[in-house]
Amino acid sequence: MQKGKIARVMDKGFGFITYEGSDKDLFFHMNELVDTNFDDLRDGDEVEFEIAEGPKGPNATQVKRV
Repeated sequence: MQKGKIARVMDKGFGFITYEGSDKDLFFHMNELVDTNFDDLRDGDEVEFEIAEGPKGPNATQVKRV
């Protein structure tokens, strides 16, 4: 599992995670949240996640707030 922080949470059910070793934020969709409610996420929250290749590039899967 990778560790990072929520960079931005958008109103439409997705957001971005910043993590060490990358200069680009990683996209995540609310469908990839595990034991976490999208409405409870805030910028700066620490999360764990996996990285998978999606149709538009890498994205976060299995996202869980820690």
